[in-house]
Order: sequence, then C-alpha cells, then structure tokens
Amino acid sequence: MARKIVDEPSEEIVANAKQERAEKRNPLGRVALFIRQVFAELRKVVTPTRKELLSFTAVVLVFVIVMMAIVSALDTVFGFLTILVFGDGTVAGG
Repeated sequence: MARKIVDEPSEEIVANAKQERAEKRNPLGRVALFIRQVFAELRKVVTPTRKELLSFTAVVLVFVIVMMAIVSALDTVFGFLTILVFGDGTVAGG
C-alpha cells in the first residue's frame, strides 16, 4: 500500500511566518523585518567583473548616444515643419 504524502510547510517556515506576523503588529517590528529582508536581498547581489562593467557601460553610452541622435533629428524635423506651417515670425511686406 502506498504511503500518503502530505505537502505541509516545514516547521522552520511556520515558525518564521509566526515570528513575522507577530513583528508586523508594531511599527518597530515592521521596520526590523524590512531591514532584515533588505540585507537578505543584498546578499544575493553579484558584483560584475571589470570586463562586464566596461561592456555594460559601453552599451549604455552607445544607447544614450543613439537616442540623443534620434531625438535631435526629430526636433530638427518638427522645427522645420513648424516654420513651414506657421512661418518664421517675420511680417511679410512690412
């Protein structure tokens, strides 16, 4: 006969949940929980190598330069179209 496997959370998870629930009752407990969670997330951060950092920086700089070129081109085109439609502000025949 097969054993019935019950999918229940481990005792540690239950204990942590109870502790977190108890700490959520007061503001200081919430702040402490938040700070612990921040440090737990910071431990997961991987620092890039120098080569990765330089390549990421180059990609960002190239992207910014391309976007600046696109925005400048659009600004020039729209400026030209505005002058074409509304004139350059000088009075004709004056």
